Amino acid sequence: MASCRVCDLRVLVATVCGLLTAIVLGLGIWRIVISVEKGTLTPTANTTIEFCRNGGTWENGRCVCPEEWRGWRCTIPYFCENSTSDDLTFARIPVGKYGSSQQTCGENTLNVGYPIATRMCNISIYGEIVLENVTKGNCDENLETLENKIVNMVAQLENISSETQILTSNVSKMTPENITSAARVVGEIFNTSRNASFEAKDTAVSTVSQLLSVGEDVFQQVPVAAPDDALTTLIQQMESYSLSLDSTSVVKPNVAVQTVLFSTKSTVLFSVKKGDSDSLISGSITVDTNVSNPNPDAETELQILLNTSKSNTKCGFIVYQNSKFFRSKIFKPKSNFSQKIISGKTDETKKDQRTSVEIVFNPRYDPKTFQIHSYACVYWNFIKKDWDTNGCHKRRGTDEFLYCHCNHTTNFAVLMSFEKKYKYPASLDILSNVGCALSITGLALTIVFQIVTRNVRKTSVTWVFVSLCTSMLIFNLLFVFGIENSNKNLVKRDNGTNKMDSDKNEIPTQDTVVISNPTCTVMAVLLHYFLLVTFTWTGISAAQLYFLLIRTMKPLPQHFIVFISLIGWGVPAIVVALTVGIIFSLNRNDPQWELEYRQEEICWLAVPDKKDLITSPFLWSFVLPVTIILINNIVIFIIIIVKVIWKNNRNLTSTKKVSSLKKILSMLSIAVVFGITWILAYLMLIDNDVVRTVFSYMFCLFNTTQGLQIFVLYTVRTKIFQDEASKVLKLLSLSTGRKKSLPSVTSLRLRVRMYNMLRSFPALNEHFRLLEPSVITEETTLSESDQANPSI
Repeated sequence: MASCRVCDLRVLVATVCGLLTAIVLGLGIWRIVISVEKGTLTPTANTTIEFCRNGGTWENGRCVCPEEWRGWRCTIPYFCENSTSDDLTFARIPVGKYGSSQQTCGENTLNVGYPIATRMCNISIYGEIVLENVTKGNCDENLETLENKIVNMVAQLENISSETQILTSNVSKMTPENITSAARVVGEIFNTSRNASFEAKDTAVSTVSQLLSVGEDVFQQVPVAAPDDALTTLIQQMESYSLSLDSTSVVKPNVAVQTVLFSTKSTVLFSVKKGDSDSLISGSITVDTNVSNPNPDAETELQILLNTSKSNTKCGFIVYQNSKFFRSKIFKPKSNFSQKIISGKTDETKKDQRTSVEIVFNPRYDPKTFQIHSYACVYWNFIKKDWDTNGCHKRRGTDEFLYCHCNHTTNFAVLMSFEKKYKYPASLDILSNVGCALSITGLALTIVFQIVTRNVRKTSVTWVFVSLCTSMLIFNLLFVFGIENSNKNLVKRDNGTNKMDSDKNEIPTQDTVVISNPTCTVMAVLLHYFLLVTFTWTGISAAQLYFLLIRTMKPLPQHFIVFISLIGWGVPAIVVALTVGIIFSLNRNDPQWELEYRQEEICWLAVPDKKDLITSPFLWSFVLPVTIILINNIVIFIIIIVKVIWKNNRNLTSTKKVSSLKKILSMLSIAVVFGITWILAYLMLIDNDVVRTVFSYMFCLFNTTQGLQIFVLYTVRTKIFQDEASKVLKLLSLSTGRKKSLPSVTSLRLRVRMYNMLRSFPALNEHFRLLEPSVITEETTLSESDQANPSI
């Protein structure tokens, strides 16, 4: 009867484990089937045809083309082909730009490495794309010498303007000092007292356009605090130049200048229409008079309406493609959002100024990714050398445009801050919840079992094993209850620009806004730490097993527990502390420094773009140490398999099939503790949606149930647990039997016969034996090591 009870217990254990495995596998299969039905696993065609061609991008219902292409689908060439002239070679040049020669100045010249000449690609009066004549420069003239010449009026301004344009044509070679010198030279050319020719000023406008193409990081180093601030002087001289064109316009890729004359009291509406590309040349500029109000449409990028009560007035307008000349100490842009600057100027003196300004901006951004958080109507204060709101306020409109009103004329802008639309993931699905719940339960029971049965097993608590289970348990608890960012539950306001508060005209400090969540940052730090701790203990487990089974190191070194505890719990703490400390020190002035460490979508480490992967903390503080530990564990795992588990044993006489199955179970037992299944995370990097999704579900299935696997392999299958479970079942059966009548003798005999019949089948008998502890499970990997080393 005793053997019958043992058999019943094993059948029960096998049934429970089988049901749990079937449930988890069924959930995984069910999720894959649902994904297939929804089409998320359908492979995309390798020959997908994009609507926008030649590098164009689809934005707000149209193709935004590179500057070299135009048209609805960016298929119309808008450039001059490669050319050769006077033994000088020029690559493709976009319309409206100067192209630099591929030949550069020699080593013995001041301008070593700079182009020898430039050539402009332009539109003729007949609308044809033509190449203009080559303009050669002087290799012994640089921007510093040109600055000295123009101050001393040594050379003609037209030659200086051409030389400056050539020296600034290669924007990649520009330095902060070059920008300052070029700005001083061009500012002097625009100075009305210099009486420069129209051609010299037109070339100077091209130089200004080229300067606006220099990288933002270079402009950040340009000094702005000096009394003779070159950029401020250039802006003021450009305003004067905008009043001198006699109702004509000069349009370059990054700047446009227009003068309007009218003899009676009137209004002037200056409009900039969207083009096929970001270049101002691709769009159109229109001027309308006697217009009562701005009238933007879908193609309008910005409008400025000047209303003056003075007759015989000149109005000058300037559009800057970006705000690089306006070095603000208050507003610090960090993204590439379009922040156009519009200048409206009249020839009225400050004392007689009676002009009011209405401004309309059409913010250009991706509404699928961002929404406007706030904006401010501002002007450039030349005294403060920064943006100011005095005299300007917002006006509520009826559409998605941004409206501003100012009671004076100068350089205006709308400073916008954007809030990113993060795609917060849905709550953990049923597969993750069930897997983590089973793991948490299994790990808790395993820890209790190891501690409670310490005296019964006549061994001390296996410190490495318990530490591994403890760190894994804490990580699973943190993962279930803290991985989600609570910001996902915040109520998002309407994205309409007119839903924002129109009374507050406060200048934002930066162009992107993120709602801070310190709790999520703390949770990311804890998840980072305890996952590193878990991997560290798997590595220690592998090293311990290697020395015990391969090197037969008995006894282990003195103070071994203290040493491995410092490694297992201390080293990950140092890694995490250094990572957070370095990130904070490098970004302490950034209120959004947390996003350099964690993601916003979930409370986990930030995953960088491919171009920033090498310098990312995610690589150095997590991927690299985990990879080293996994490689170490895999190597030791293979060595143990070859030299211990599958080593030929001549004493093996029977039941080879059972022995093989036991060896497989031993391999699984070691693989679970070593964390071998985490290599599936690397397979998820395969650039194929179907393969990546399949491995994702496999990764989730095996690793969310890792605690359950440890419980089954290291607790359920031990003899002590089975004996204790048998006693519990016996007590339950006795308590149940008191309430029920005793079974008949016939029924009891039938049970005995059925049991004897089952034992007569070798195959079934061997299956029952599989529930016994295998050759190398806890009895060999843990308990034996404990007996040999009572201090562990």
